[in-house]
Amino acid sequence: GSCTVKTCWMRLPLFKIVGDNLKDRFDGASRVMISNSDRIRGSGNAIISNAASNFVHGPRQGLGRRQRYSFQLKPYNPEHKPPGLKDLVYLEPSPPFCDKNPKS
Repeated sequence: GSCTVKTCWMRLPLFKIVGDNLKDRFDGASRVMISNSDRIRGSGNAIISNAASNFVHGPRQGLGRRQRYSFQLKPYNPEHKPPGLKDLVYLEPSPPFCDKNPKS
């Protein structure tokens, strides 16, 4: 008889594919602001809300790994939709790297 051994391992995609995906997310990033409104305090540090899926709760409340903070991200431009779980967001625009920083 014959004996065959099959070894399997996970492969990563090509670095170019990873870079292209990151660039697409970066180009589509949404400016957001942190909202503390529309919240109702319950017992402990948990926050109760039926808001958008980007609402996250305080730590150690048995609410899952991705729900760690007690604030909600809202679009900076009210005409835009709220960010999804996989959307890249930012709070402030980045300064141009070629311009002198007035704070330094």
